[in-house]
Amino acid sequence: MTGQQQVGSGVPNLGVTLGQLVDVLGGELHGDRDGLILAVGPLDTPNDGVIAFLSNPKYRVQLSTTRAVCVIVSPAAKDEAVVRGAAIVTDDPYLYFAKLTQWWAAHTRPRPAAGVHPSAVVDPSAVLGHGVTVGPLAVVESGVVLGDDVIVGPHVVIGARARIGAQTRLAAQVTIGFDCVIGSRCILHSGVVIGADGFGFAPNKGRWEKIEQLGAVQIGDDVEIGANTCIDRGALDDTVVENGVKLDNLVQIAHNVRIGAHSAMAGCVGVAGSARIGAHCTVGGAGMILGHLTLADNVHVSSGTLISRSIHQPGLYSGAFPFDDNASWEKNAATLRQLHALRDRIRNLEKQVKS
Repeated sequence: MTGQQQVGSGVPNLGVTLGQLVDVLGGELHGDRDGLILAVGPLDTPNDGVIAFLSNPKYRVQLSTTRAVCVIVSPAAKDEAVVRGAAIVTDDPYLYFAKLTQWWAAHTRPRPAAGVHPSAVVDPSAVLGHGVTVGPLAVVESGVVLGDDVIVGPHVVIGARARIGAQTRLAAQVTIGFDCVIGSRCILHSGVVIGADGFGFAPNKGRWEKIEQLGAVQIGDDVEIGANTCIDRGALDDTVVENGVKLDNLVQIAHNVRIGAHSAMAGCVGVAGSARIGAHCTVGGAGMILGHLTLADNVHVSSGTLISRSIHQPGLYSGAFPFDDNASWEKNAATLRQLHALRDRIRNLEKQVKS
């Protein structure tokens, strides 16, 4: 493997041969094992030395024109890919691409040296595992436990008695509340807040009386949480995010929510208090789930959909009203408001016909 090089791609570059990649990642290589790859890129890359992938059939036409040195393809596209040059054939090109990006990041992404920065504040009672990194101006409070190889970025605050599992990475300005638990191999991006108070208030003669949130947050292993996402602590029991969950940027998870393993939510999703989300569920961008509802395993919610009742059967659910030019939308909205009256008129007409 050669040192890093720059060829104009937005992805960090290094020199690696196709043979080296296949030895690590598998796949059936057609072409020269010594072919040099400098970067990972798209099929329509203008750069040299790029490895690309073809997963979506609608981009298949680009196979004949791509400048990529090598293309990752399925068996169905093997012949076309081999005609144009080197190819790696695999049953799932998209999954192969994902693993390639992981390998590439591990070899190109900067990693801070282990140790505690002089400007960080670490309570003497905190327990730091082997190879832990605590960045500039970070704060680690009393009773915190950090597993091996945890990375705590600049300006991170970890509250008292919180526990962070091995190989978890906290980017700059993450805040972890007291008593919260984060599993192993998690990634929390900048601005994430875990364990702020849930939104709980009791009405009292025209004012609001705060309900102290006495629970915490428990997050499993291999969870990734996008920038500026917030997960509130529970009112009594803990808020729970199970293993393998993926949350995008700007997601709000309210108190006492439970999200099942390997579910995923896109940007700007909001989940209200005490909702129960099953395993392997997905919620599209700006989807909303009301409080105290239950979603079964393998429920998939389309973007912009408001879930206002529990869903007990797996499947795809949509509820977004299609947009239109404003004049047409107002007419359709007015018609919707009259549906109840129209239904009653139809029922009366049916009764008259029957009689």
